[in-house]
Order: sequence, then structure tokens, then C-alpha cells
Amino acid sequence: MRTAVDTNVISALWSREPLSGEMARRLGEAEMEGGLVISAPVYAELLAHPKATAGFVDGFLADTNVVVDFDLDEAVWREAGGCFAQYAERRRRSGSSHPKRLLVDFLIGAHAYLRADRLLTLDGSRYSQSFPQLRLGP
Repeated sequence: MRTAVDTNVISALWSREPLSGEMARRLGEAEMEGGLVISAPVYAELLAHPKATAGFVDGFLADTNVVVDFDLDEAVWREAGGCFAQYAERRRRSGSSHPKRLLVDFLIGAHAYLRADRLLTLDGSRYSQSFPQLRLGP
């Protein structure tokens, strides 16, 4: 069972947020159950963390056996675009003029949906509406 990891999970570990112990446990379990992967957008977001350098990020990923999938093919872009368009339409219907979520969230969700078996995130509700078939966990 391959687990895609969202940026917020790794960021919580690095920032030693209250949930960091739980996230470390879940990452360990997921790694043993089939491996960990992050998408290229997650890698790019990790580089923006205050404590991060490319060397730090690459070292952390190597130490924790997290694979980076830099190849976002047409299927991922189409899935992300379709889900983002549906989200934008829901926002317009609700009276909000502009989307609040960024396209990168949809790329992360589409990557997890198409390239992994589940997504480990601290924002499950953000993904469950746009990707109802995406399994969240562990």
C-alpha cells in the first residue's frame, strides 16, 4: 500500500507541532505497509519551509525512505484540472467570486489518487470533497 504524503505532514514534523509525534508514527506505519511518495509540488513546497535547504530536504527524504515522483504526466494534470474546475464552480455557485484553494492542492490530490493508494494529510476535509474516491490515512 503506497502512501502519498502531503506537505503539511512533513512540515508539522519539522516544526515540532503538537501532532508531530502522531505524524511520525503514521509515517513509520505507512512506510512499512508499502512505501512513501511525495509529488513534485510537495517537494517544491518543502523547499519553502523556514528550516529547509535543498540539502536538508533531500537528506530528510533519503533518511525516511520517501520517494519523490517528479513526473506528473497528462493524466495527473487532467485530473487536477477537472477537480479544480469543479471546485471553482462550487465556489461561484455559493456566491464566492474567487477560489480559496490553490491549484497545487489539486495536483497533490490528483497525484495521490492516480499514483498512490492513499494520502496522508492534516487537511483531509480539503481532499475528501474534491477527491471522494481518494483514501485518506492511515
